Amino acid sequence: MSAALLHHGEEPVLSGSGPGARGSGTIFFAGCNLKCLFCQNHQISWGMKGRIVSDGELARLMLGLQDQGALNINLVSPTHLILPILRALLLAYDQGLRLPLVYNSNGYEHVAVVEHLAGIMDIYLPDCKYRLPEPAAMYSGAADYFDHARPALQEMYVQQPDLHVDDDGIARRGTIIRHLVLPGQVPNAIAVLEWLAATFSPALPVSLMSQYRPCFQAPPEIRRPVSPAEYGAVMTRARELGFEHLFLQPELFAPEDHLHPDFDRNEPFPWKGNKS
Repeated sequence: MSAALLHHGEEPVLSGSGPGARGSGTIFFAGCNLKCLFCQNHQISWGMKGRIVSDGELARLMLGLQDQGALNINLVSPTHLILPILRALLLAYDQGLRLPLVYNSNGYEHVAVVEHLAGIMDIYLPDCKYRLPEPAAMYSGAADYFDHARPALQEMYVQQPDLHVDDDGIARRGTIIRHLVLPGQVPNAIAVLEWLAATFSPALPVSLMSQYRPCFQAPPEIRRPVSPAEYGAVMTRARELGFEHLFLQPELFAPEDHLHPDFDRNEPFPWKGNKS
């Protein structure tokens, strides 16, 4: 486990918006089943920064986030640690955990694992990083990314097809699919959007992220920010495809903005507001 904190930079339906937003009760896990060269969380995904916690301690962290006013329990990169997470959840439920569970995943999943999460996860928050195999191989070492993501995302949607929000505009269950726009990869982004539009309901919420920043081992051709023109082209195509619920980031992020964490700090995120 790498960090457990109130995250104020997720989509507003997950973390709240405006002054006094309570935040998403986010738990970051060390390690990852993808090896993205540009990972902004490389300190924990590649570097394995974190500590070993018992099932009981993980349960207490969840309950502590609930006591702090978290809107949900947001499990970031849980795939490779799902069994101990489920054991901790059993303990936490016995001790009064009552928040929605968010499965925050890179989308590179075995569909059988997702099938076994039916009735457990309330909100699925997967990436759909790639539709095309070439960038998937170049930047994440997984030419077969879409072969796994396609059935996994479809299963998530079968389990939680509709986004339900409460009277305060906070998600209680549903599926939101994210896509991070990479520099020079507008064709891949549009291919992802066209597949989502052809496969799912127009009511599927899509989060189109502009927060890419070159870091870690990003190769030369993507060692620059996403340009306004690139993000604008992808955003325009998303609107043309008729998605009814789009989370957009039209104001591109600066290097100092809060969504680029430093896990060497006690507080990895210097919060400056939510651009979603």
